[in-house]
Amino acid sequence: MHVLDITREYLSDFIGLFFPHSCEACGRTLTKGEDILCLFCLYAMPQTHYHLEKDNPAEKLFWGRADVQRAAALYFYHSRSRVQHLLHAIKYHGKKEIAYKLGHLYGSMLSGTPFAEGINLIVPVPLHEKKKRQRGYNQSDYFAMGLSESMEIPWSANILKRKIYTQTQTAKSRFERWGNVHEVFFLPHAPSIQGKHILLVDDVITTGATLEACTHTLQQAEAVKVSIAAIAIAH
Repeated sequence: MHVLDITREYLSDFIGLFFPHSCEACGRTLTKGEDILCLFCLYAMPQTHYHLEKDNPAEKLFWGRADVQRAAALYFYHSRSRVQHLLHAIKYHGKKEIAYKLGHLYGSMLSGTPFAEGINLIVPVPLHEKKKRQRGYNQSDYFAMGLSESMEIPWSANILKRKIYTQTQTAKSRFERWGNVHEVFFLPHAPSIQGKHILLVDDVITTGATLEACTHTLQQAEAVKVSIAAIAIAH
């Protein structure tokens, strides 16, 4: 190991003695080799494994609503769970590094499976510029970045845009959510994605209304296929 690397490692360990890092999911102090999430939470949080299952519940959610090739999520979402805690930290507490880490983790799981076959572009669900300024970032961008790095597939935040500022989707019914996102997205440069297979990504799948609207918009470009991946799905 290079001397500079050794010095940095010792410095990191020294700082950790006085300012210990804790797991973002459970709060336990992280041990050497752990980063952002402890090993227990990484293995204990409920994974769906939907990417290994054709016609899984995430895919069935879009049947009759949108032409989706495949759909999956990393975790099941439950109220007052570690997964909910992570999503809140990502969206409301500036912890965008969590989204990146989960994207990198999920991308390594998706790579080399039939789910990822043919995908050549990753596109995050966009925030309206007003909401993005308020929050400071789009959490789905960081999830897309992590996926992109581990899957070695490019991503772009410039393909899909949101033209109407919509209110939060929390506590809305499926019909209200659909009405809230209908025709709010547009493609600035539709020819640039012609013939591509896009992995559309978001933080959580609830009713699927936003992802449905995004899928319809992406498919305004010729011969576009869409698959979907999320950090979690409501269960």
